[in-house]
Amino acid sequence: MEIKACGITDQGLVRPNNEDGFYIDEKTGLLVVADGMGGHASGEIASKLALDVIRDYFKAFHEGRAAPVGKFDEEYSEMSKAIGSAVRLANQAIYEAARSNASWQGMGTTVAAVVINRNRLSIAHVGDSRVYLVRAGDIEQLTDDHSVVYEQVKQELLTREEAQISEMKNLLTRALGVATEVEVDVSELTLSAGDILVLCTDGLSSMVSDDDILSLAVSMKDPTPVCDRLVELANKHGGKDNVTVIVVYVRNKSWISFLLNFKEWFRR
Repeated sequence: MEIKACGITDQGLVRPNNEDGFYIDEKTGLLVVADGMGGHASGEIASKLALDVIRDYFKAFHEGRAAPVGKFDEEYSEMSKAIGSAVRLANQAIYEAARSNASWQGMGTTVAAVVINRNRLSIAHVGDSRVYLVRAGDIEQLTDDHSVVYEQVKQELLTREEAQISEMKNLLTRALGVATEVEVDVSELTLSAGDILVLCTDGLSSMVSDDDILSLAVSMKDPTPVCDRLVELANKHGGKDNVTVIVVYVRNKSWISFLLNFKEWFRR
């Protein structure tokens, strides 16, 4: 499998600054979105710190220098354990940074991180940033929001439509940097050629419906215009929050890619 990815982040129409961020490395298959929170721009610091720690952990992982952080079920692949470890390490880094600077106290961030290794997708997330899978004309949310209203939806106390307009929809039950340890949701699945992944912060999911995300994702063959159009749509619907989205198209490797990889291998 090979991937083609694009990401974009936008301040939106209401927020005074952008506390979102994203990271893409098509070569290693690592993709991350983060939505910071905290006053005096400390949310921006938290989201950037999360992205930097996760990126650096994976560099160390590929070089054989990264130790696992925490315990995982043995059923998980090494890549899933790595992405979970990276997110746990990011939590520790943000928590310690907040303790070291009074102006950063209370800062935190959500994170939705994936790594694609051949045809396997590993996911680690905390908070209400989401990962969607578009497959065979349908869209599925692969992550559960760690929020008060999402818990109410799962308990059938609220409908999804009611949750979208609830005054408590921004109240999180989990975030990075709030405590010394955080529970990280880790999962994995098999990808197929033609799959499309969408990672986003709640600035998109609260403004644009799943059906609209699906419609745009399947209507184009390149992720760049999809990202642009999704952000435009979020702002058209109010742009009440920072908006960040990554769109990934999963494809079979082309003969050109195969020959280039073979040429690189032969040189070694």
